[in-house]
Amino acid sequence: MTTANETVPAGSYAYTNTLEGVYYGPKCTGIVTKIENILKKSNAFGATFSEIGEHAPEAVREVDADIIVSVGGGSPVDASKAIIFRLQQQRAQETSGKELEFLRQIAIPTTLSAAEYTCGAGYTNKQGDKVVVAHQQLTPAGIILDAELTLSTPEQLWLSTGMRALDHAVESLYRPGVPLPMKKLCHAAIADLFRFLVLSKKDSEDLVARQRLQVASWMSLWPRRIETHSPVGLSHTLGHKLGATYGIPHGITSCLTLAPVVNLQAEIASQEDKEYLAEALLYLREPSTGTVDGDVKKLSYMIASLVQELGLQKTLSQYGVPTAEIEQIAVRAVGQEDEELLSKVKIILESIY
Repeated sequence: MTTANETVPAGSYAYTNTLEGVYYGPKCTGIVTKIENILKKSNAFGATFSEIGEHAPEAVREVDADIIVSVGGGSPVDASKAIIFRLQQQRAQETSGKELEFLRQIAIPTTLSAAEYTCGAGYTNKQGDKVVVAHQQLTPAGIILDAELTLSTPEQLWLSTGMRALDHAVESLYRPGVPLPMKKLCHAAIADLFRFLVLSKKDSEDLVARQRLQVASWMSLWPRRIETHSPVGLSHTLGHKLGATYGIPHGITSCLTLAPVVNLQAEIASQEDKEYLAEALLYLREPSTGTVDGDVKKLSYMIASLVQELGLQKTLSQYGVPTAEIEQIAVRAVGQEDEELLSKVKIILESIY
């Protein structure tokens, strides 16, 4: 719980021409009903949707909405992006390609997945295929981080999406295209995620820990304008393959794959990337092992220990992943050109089975 001498952090931040503001701190807003009431008083309420499907864009058009407010985890945030994207496609066809303004989204996240800071969204179509849409204008125009609204989030979802944020931060230390200032933010995010996930596990009503975790999630995937998308890290790649095919939540896939993938970086990453990973120990106030490779492996061990401390240890077998499909998953993740890497990825998948 929050003690008398602790101050819950609060403030705001503006970013580029798409994301106009991030507001954080308890009582930024209320629950869904309160949001509805506020909009109704301002004659701005159209409708509330809790089941998103292929006809959602038409439903939004029917109420003539110009802003979508998403409340929840990455799914409603990404669903809102997908709806806005499809609506924009429809409108472009109707106006012979005339450039029109995108609808805007205000995101009120209750998990730590950080979907609200990106311009892309993934969803499964009616054929069961994973579809990805992306556009600079899909990043929400406003984001509200209210720790009190996360109190009803189930513990496993809250903590596992925190591990997803850790996955964002750690893999940004070695995936290509991440500028140095963002790497420093990721180092800070790693330190706060390690510290406050444990505190949040010990006391689920600790609003200071929850608010710090929301800000750490923000730092893990700091919003920026991207002209060309760089490859994601191996942990994310494996997570996408496992999540889409076997229905494993992305937070859980991060619990499964991040530690062994980081351990692999001690063997395959560039010296520069390994040094960024090793530097995380400094932010975690942990002594160096004396070698860069040793420090990377120590970070891997600490991540695995954190997963265990949070009660999030899982296996692929728990989610019904057939052992016979391990090689296929590895091939889908890294291809077949680099046989040595493919072999190492297969070993990772076998180790978490």
